[in-house]
Amino acid sequence: MKNELLEERKGQIHTVGESPFDMACNRESLAGAVSQRACVFCGSRVVLYPIADALHLVHGPIGCAVYTWDIRGALSSGPELHRLSFSTDLQERDVIFGGETKLEAALVELIERHQPKAAFVYSTCIVGLIGDDLEAVCRKVEERFGIPVMPVQSEGFKGSKREGYLAACKAMNRLVGTADTTGISPLSVNIFGDFNLAGEIWIIRKYLERMGVEVVANVTGDGRVADVQRAHGAALNLVQCSGATLDLAKMMEEEHGVPHVRVSYLGIEDMADSLYKVAEFFKDIDPDIERRTSELVREELEALMPKLAGLRKDLEGKRAAIYVGGAFKAFSLIKAFRHLGMKVVLVGSQTGTREDYRELATITDPGTVIIDDANPLELSKYIKEKDVDVFVGGVKERPIAFKLGVGFCDHNHERKIALEGFIGMYNFALEIHASAMSPVWNFMPRRRGRAEGTVDSGARGPEGKGCPPCAATAGGAS
Repeated sequence: MKNELLEERKGQIHTVGESPFDMACNRESLAGAVSQRACVFCGSRVVLYPIADALHLVHGPIGCAVYTWDIRGALSSGPELHRLSFSTDLQERDVIFGGETKLEAALVELIERHQPKAAFVYSTCIVGLIGDDLEAVCRKVEERFGIPVMPVQSEGFKGSKREGYLAACKAMNRLVGTADTTGISPLSVNIFGDFNLAGEIWIIRKYLERMGVEVVANVTGDGRVADVQRAHGAALNLVQCSGATLDLAKMMEEEHGVPHVRVSYLGIEDMADSLYKVAEFFKDIDPDIERRTSELVREELEALMPKLAGLRKDLEGKRAAIYVGGAFKAFSLIKAFRHLGMKVVLVGSQTGTREDYRELATITDPGTVIIDDANPLELSKYIKEKDVDVFVGGVKERPIAFKLGVGFCDHNHERKIALEGFIGMYNFALEIHASAMSPVWNFMPRRRGRAEGTVDSGARGPEGKGCPPCAATAGGAS
């Protein structure tokens, strides 16, 4: 293939400014293209996994449980049952004779041993093929123990990661509305679509507390079953990762009358806008909340902006590529890179919608490549063509960046540094600076080519400064 695009993939790639916006998305991944996209089962695990006091049992082969074990570094302030990975470990005999007996035995043993507040049972591809009745087994165990036991219909072959989000939201919606809401403040919210990576949800909760707003439930990160059960008592749902939890927000709006707003806690503008949206919603109940919010934002920016200015001096003019799960996060990242003086030249996602990509085309510069459901060869092609300095992605994109000699920032599964909130913007800038400015890249063949003029410098435009001759080039070392 040698860096050429497959004909069937060309409709899912758009270059800003070269033609009117017209982009296909939300398709099944192309067979043989080795998509970066995760499956339905993985999508459901991503959403439900951070509910820390629930039992999570994967009904399927052991490989599915391993694939999604500790898939995000979602931290808990209390119980950590979610950190254990349980599986029924289906074997050939179970495929032939059915796995329902094994599933019931596993559930009984695990509930007796761990005393969870609820249990989620995930269906995998093989379970969908052999036809085990998860609903019946879960209902039987629920009646025996008196705790919610919820089947998650997440057979991997049913579609893409987005269908997994929906399966998770349907399972979680069974919990909502099943507990008393007495005592909840009229200024109250639920936090949707934040996974508490590196403790980020605790940063956001502190901002809301300073504004005088109660958080009823962190529906995903650092989640608790009891909080989700009374989440319908909150006045507003804040939806950050819209792909993961927007379906649940819509269900709650329809069934319980709780409205929702889309927010983002990444970057400066979006973090501030999110807090202002909350203040705007509650201003009729508490007229002073807008003043408190403005003070909070001003104090945080006064501390942040001088520190960013120092890092920007080195990063000005460098190029970034973004590939994330949901496109909504990409909007915030593009703005964050502009604060650092950097230019985004490639942006893509696993599960973006046509509306998402249209908005990306609006806010990015001419020449920026927008890509849906990419594969490694496509990402490699554009990273080289656009002469990228730093790549922001997840665990599956890391080896692509390092093999091409490009700085990398993990913005998904495995990161250990909080990137949300105003402090998160500073942490992000520090990480980008450390990665993009590392002298190790000067030893990579790609950078040597740039210094020697064998790489197409035209791709960088007038801002491209190239690299000084590296030690390897100057000294003739290999």
